[in-house]
Amino acid sequence: MTRSEKYAQPDRRPAVITGASSGIGAETARALATAGFPVALGARRLDRIEEIAAAIRTDGGEAVAHPLDVTSDDSVVEFAAKAVADLGEVEVLVSNAGVTHPGATVDVSTETFGHQVDINLLGAHRVLRAFGPGMIERQRGDLVFLSSDVAVKPRPFMGAYAASKWGLEGMVNALQMELEGTGVRASIVRPGPTHSDIGNEWPADLGGFVLEQWVRWGLARHPHFLKAQALADAITSVVTARRGVHISTIDVNPEAPVQEAR
Repeated sequence: MTRSEKYAQPDRRPAVITGASSGIGAETARALATAGFPVALGARRLDRIEEIAAAIRTDGGEAVAHPLDVTSDDSVVEFAAKAVADLGEVEVLVSNAGVTHPGATVDVSTETFGHQVDINLLGAHRVLRAFGPGMIERQRGDLVFLSSDVAVKPRPFMGAYAASKWGLEGMVNALQMELEGTGVRASIVRPGPTHSDIGNEWPADLGGFVLEQWVRWGLARHPHFLKAQALADAITSVVTARRGVHISTIDVNPEAPVQEAR
């Protein structure tokens, strides 16, 4: 076997997407399926991911859907077993499941704070533990973790979310060093402001207040937000990079509106 043959990507690369019931996760599942990846969708809202998987199959892709709660060790283990049984050994993990509940850091209950850390950080570690060792053994694979621009520029009234994403990036940066030479790539995709179900769940008055505070601190320089498809495109670029190329961190931000000539 030549060196190029040894390090070639297989023709079939099953991919797992967590938090796939809406937003970035759903669009990533669609984008990867269009690019030829068999996809396993995981989320708590089983009806939503089954609907998305069915649409992917109608369009000619290969997709399965199984319930997944990233705060539960047992749920993660069961999901991983089903995904492998359906599609084969997983080559790509997109750790996207996340949540944010805005509020003043001093007022947010420790339970609410901890819940965000459990999903956004510990949940990512649970799915890493489920799929990472197999990738290391096979000497190939992509681990993609969805972070946020709050990891580098924390926003007021999002203290728990910022803490969880800071922690996530710390974990992945350590992981990248640990994986060097294994053939497994760990990548961070860092979205800027994005239209998603996370923000849609906020009460309108609270969302307006929080946005005003972002403007006050210069963290919302213009009104444009990303569409989830933009992040799906970025993730697809990361995992389709040829072997020997590691896109370690990628920032994706909304372009400002074009200013009219004066």
